[in-house]
Amino acid sequence: MEFVLFALTLAGVALFHRRTLEVALAGLAAIVIYKLATGGFHEGAGFAGLGAHFAAEWVVLSNLFALLMGFALLARHFEDSRIPEALPALLPDDWKGGVALLAIVFVLSSFLDNIAAAIIGGSMAASVYRERVHIGYLAAIVAASNAGGSGSVIGDTTTTMMWIEGVPAIQVLHAYVAAGAAFLVFAIPAARVQQRHAPIRRDPPAALTIDWAHATIVAVILLAAVAANLYMNLWHAGLAARFPFLGAAVWVALLATAAWRRPAWDVLPATAKGSLFLLALVACASLMPVEELPAPTWLSALGIGFVSSVFDNIPLTKLALEQGGYDWGVLAYAVGFGGSMIWFGSSAGVAISNRFPQARSVGAWLRHGWFVALAYVTGFFVLVGVLGWRP
Repeated sequence: MEFVLFALTLAGVALFHRRTLEVALAGLAAIVIYKLATGGFHEGAGFAGLGAHFAAEWVVLSNLFALLMGFALLARHFEDSRIPEALPALLPDDWKGGVALLAIVFVLSSFLDNIAAAIIGGSMAASVYRERVHIGYLAAIVAASNAGGSGSVIGDTTTTMMWIEGVPAIQVLHAYVAAGAAFLVFAIPAARVQQRHAPIRRDPPAALTIDWAHATIVAVILLAAVAANLYMNLWHAGLAARFPFLGAAVWVALLATAAWRRPAWDVLPATAKGSLFLLALVACASLMPVEELPAPTWLSALGIGFVSSVFDNIPLTKLALEQGGYDWGVLAYAVGFGGSMIWFGSSAGVAISNRFPQARSVGAWLRHGWFVALAYVTGFFVLVGVLGWRP
């Protein structure tokens, strides 16, 4: 019944994309009420079990909320720096400029959190395309951020989880074989669609002056996030699961620099709605009675990627780590990139939809971003075909 309720919630999100938060909260409430009225939770029965469950999940939920909210402020600092407006001087003047922008997002995501890479990519696209960003190109930005983070242990929450659990960084690195192949599949058609929809700006505005204060603040926030991620996971991995250090580091940097340049606090109410929506879906997924995944094979890993487009990839990764026996590079690509196929399938997609509300349509995302699903399958089979399944 929990799965039925979750499926109805996802269907409601797809059908009523203007009321996604209300649908997600209603679904979460229905699942919680059902579990309270029946067998209880994995951690125990009744409200005690409910409290114990969310005590175990609060770090993940808090980190996601803090990062989504914090990076929304970072994006405004980035836009106010006017760096995105200078990009036309560096990017090619045709569809190849769109490919180059996606490549920048891919590279950024390899050492930044994929949420930050997606938000920065969205800000750059809004500038060079004068706010007329096609939904297919938004899907490609999300795909680029998720692909770029899939082979790096600091590029995605799921790969960081693998790192914390003792999976060496080298064992997820070959996910880039799949990610690179997938990039070639989705980047070119997405850039061509965008160029037809709204051509790239050919020249930067006259007398453009970069605001280096805003640019420095962006750098400080990103460096704080990367430093916190590396420090905690290299030297205090046991504590990383006890407190949302990454989200806290972003907010410490934001508040420490607030007197220099005031953050755009007015973006937070709208961002909070999108962020709470994602948290509600993550909470729903965590309440599903999934005790184990299918036996680890390349075929089951392929299926996990499709599931991650509607079912949060964090509990999927957690179950895979408990089960063991996976090729971690293949799994990292599957759970990381698979969520790009639907807008709410990854935190990067939700972050983009906070900036571009028109992306909150499952039908439009699938129709205009069809090349993302094709890229996922292509990249997966390139990886397995070239390197095989190496658990």
